[in-house]
Amino acid sequence: MAKAEKTSGNGRPQKKRRRSVYSGIGGQAVLEGVMMRNRSEYAVAVRRPDKQIDVKICETEYDPKALKRRIPFVRGIVSFVESLKLGMDMLTYSSSFYEEEQKESAGDRLLEKIFGEKAEDVVMGITVFCSMVVAVVLFMLLPYVASELLGRVLHRQSLVLLAEGVLRILIFVAYVTGIALMKDIRRLYQYHGAEHKCINCVETGRPLTVENVMKSSRFHKRCGTSFLLFVVMLGVIACFFIRTETLWMRIAIRILLIPVIAAVAYELLQLAGKKDSFFLTVISAPGIWLQHLTTKEPDESMVEVAIAATEAVFDWEAFQHKYFSTKKVRKTRTEADGHEVETGEETIEISILEVADALSRADASSVEEDWRVRH
Repeated sequence: MAKAEKTSGNGRPQKKRRRSVYSGIGGQAVLEGVMMRNRSEYAVAVRRPDKQIDVKICETEYDPKALKRRIPFVRGIVSFVESLKLGMDMLTYSSSFYEEEQKESAGDRLLEKIFGEKAEDVVMGITVFCSMVVAVVLFMLLPYVASELLGRVLHRQSLVLLAEGVLRILIFVAYVTGIALMKDIRRLYQYHGAEHKCINCVETGRPLTVENVMKSSRFHKRCGTSFLLFVVMLGVIACFFIRTETLWMRIAIRILLIPVIAAVAYELLQLAGKKDSFFLTVISAPGIWLQHLTTKEPDESMVEVAIAATEAVFDWEAFQHKYFSTKKVRKTRTEADGHEVETGEETIEISILEVADALSRADASSVEEDWRVRH
């Protein structure tokens, strides 16, 4: 009896999910552009007002053997701080292409007069500090205060902590949803989608072309959105189990745990991006769902920008040659008299990881067969 072919809900044959290979590249969306990073190198590609693509390639001090990058959890804090600074620098750089369209304010002139050439760094520092303060107040202290007020009704510490966790997640999702409605942020999220599509295109073994990138998924497990959601959810779990009766200690614990939680979230995010298991798929699911808000489908011009940034720091052809290969096989059919007749050729894609899996299964089968013969 012929084996039934798996079909999707609409009756069409189901496509086999392509094997993904970890590439190590990452990035972020910037104003009218994309930044891609590969170890010590990073490139930012921006669509200028004249519609041309500007690509800037830089190199950072990156030593993978450095102690701070080898110690679990410590490396997460280091990477988070570096990514935050680099991200702010790239946003500032990309916005410089559009500064001519904006009038210089009196505040800008005052800062330049006081700090001179360091005015831009001062503004960036103030922006980062204010952003962190707002994040702590909005996602840490506000849910805590609200849950304490609910405690007058709930009367049980476990319910109060549960309410705080639910409020924290709801506030975070509401915040992400709110900024996604802004017109300028929508374009940023489209470039975010283009960045993910490029990485997925490379990691699934497709040539990096506009057509292939447009077909790729805009969701990725190693997304910064997933990292932030990991931080929020781990914070909820930590605060539920770490309890104290003193008011100032409860507030201090919530603030002091932020770097620890960020470090754990980083390790989970990296593991989810490199491994494929049921557990990692489950814990990654909320982050993937949230990316429906923080990524949008890009147009082809945005994909061109993302490809330019990717190719500037990553040799995707060498990567695919190493992990993916193509092979032509002859297709035949067996006629009634037992003779095989060639019907043509077909090009198939073979991942060396799939070959390794097949060999390991074959080895296991031979060992089992040998055991049966001996016993």
